[in-house]
Amino acid sequence: MSEEVPGRPRIEPLDEQLEGVPQLNIFLTLAKHRRLYDRFSRLGGFLLYRGLLPARPREIVVLRVGWRSGSVHEFGQHTRFGQEAGLSMEEIRRLSRESTDGWSPEERDLVAFADELCATNTVNDLTWAALAARWSEEELLELVVLAGFYRLVSGFLNTVGVQLEPGTAGWPET
Repeated sequence: MSEEVPGRPRIEPLDEQLEGVPQLNIFLTLAKHRRLYDRFSRLGGFLLYRGLLPARPREIVVLRVGWRSGSVHEFGQHTRFGQEAGLSMEEIRRLSRESTDGWSPEERDLVAFADELCATNTVNDLTWAALAARWSEEELLELVVLAGFYRLVSGFLNTVGVQLEPGTAGWPET
């Protein structure tokens, strides 16, 4: 989506394997700053595997944020997570389009949440009220942190020029 994203790494990932570091370019790049990598991984791991949000709504938000942030790497990596969470490839493709057609009202609220947050750094009262009618305060807090974390990840991936691993999905065909 963005012409500003470098076509090659600005910081090369480590070329050696480190114990406990997944062999993905994002982690091998972050591992050049081990303390940062450790803390980043704790928060990311919590949001993905130990948070309160169910996988499907979590991945709707992550994929939409990746698309809105212009991060092919983020969108590509989470295509797999989205499928594992029960999203069809057609639903994943829909998350890379302007339209919010085809979603349930609850899922449309999540898409609107991601769109508004990425566009304005907040969400309007109507969207917030719709989410608050379904989600607890703890879940709402996690939802905001989730979207913010993946905006950070998308910006990191784009700015540093982290490359997709061979065989990883990119933008879906429209």
